[in-house]
Amino acid sequence: MLNGKSILITGGTGSFGKQYVRTILSRYQPKRVVVYSRDELKQFEMQQEFTAPQMRWFIGDVRDAQRLAQAMRGIDVVIHAAALKQVPAAEYNPMECIKTNVHGAENVILAALENDVELVMALSTDKAANPINLYGATKLASDKLFVAANNMAGGRRTRFSVVRYGNVVGSRGSVVPFFRKLLADGATDLPITHPDMTRFWITLQGGVDFVMDCFARMQGGEIFIPRIPSIRITDLAQAIAPDLPTRVVGIRPGEKLHEIMCPADDSHLTLAFDDHYVICPTIRFHHAEMDYRTNRRGEQGQPVPLGFEYNSGNNPHFLDVEGIRAMNREAGA
Repeated sequence: MLNGKSILITGGTGSFGKQYVRTILSRYQPKRVVVYSRDELKQFEMQQEFTAPQMRWFIGDVRDAQRLAQAMRGIDVVIHAAALKQVPAAEYNPMECIKTNVHGAENVILAALENDVELVMALSTDKAANPINLYGATKLASDKLFVAANNMAGGRRTRFSVVRYGNVVGSRGSVVPFFRKLLADGATDLPITHPDMTRFWITLQGGVDFVMDCFARMQGGEIFIPRIPSIRITDLAQAIAPDLPTRVVGIRPGEKLHEIMCPADDSHLTLAFDDHYVICPTIRFHHAEMDYRTNRRGEQGQPVPLGFEYNSGNNPHFLDVEGIRAMNREAGA
């Protein structure tokens, strides 16, 4: 699917970008792989690992529309992974979050249309479903922009879709490396925000593979959501440090007790497939009538019951302590 294609990844020096590049180069023969990001040190460090002749390196910010348009010349496939992601930082710096996550999304869309990119996949988050924090609200706005961009495409070939998934095991800034650092520093207990808190749990490679699969499935306008396990934060603490007590520190600004990926309010738009869900667009596209019940792979989806909600608390698939340890080992976390 990606053989001979020119691929650009915004935020390409992040955890996802690195694993995506690693996977592309091992499975396909792309024409070019362009890493677009604003941090020259991270690009320099990444260049030491990824030395394939197809690699290209663009310093740039998604806030810079002109630079994005330049970087996308001749590009066939875009993965939009750039975002400001830290919930507390977004609460304290709301305008910066909006500039990157909302205006940046608009710039990616306009650059893709200008350059006749074939496929664009935007990475979202469970926090975009019924958001209560600014980060989630900006990602919901971003999701809406990418869905509606299919109407802007008109006669162009460009199609846009979104992938939404939960916490990535061991990614930068996530809870596992935070707990590991506390242990290395000699902590005598582990801080947890609430004893009933749950989260969706996915490995980095699982997220990369799901995005790969969704490129083959997408017609344009879908929000793809994987069926993945949940964990309890107390079980995670026990999996990492079974001999240490926990200390409840309270829910941080903008946090939920349970995360949602398919809101009940969208149940009339949600289709259940064997290993994922699809939330169909709320709007109709002028250029085509889409039947999302059958994707481009021929997989069949069925409408979920009205009022259905897929959240980390009611998820039928929970990992126990041993399951968490196994998944952490798989992720190298």
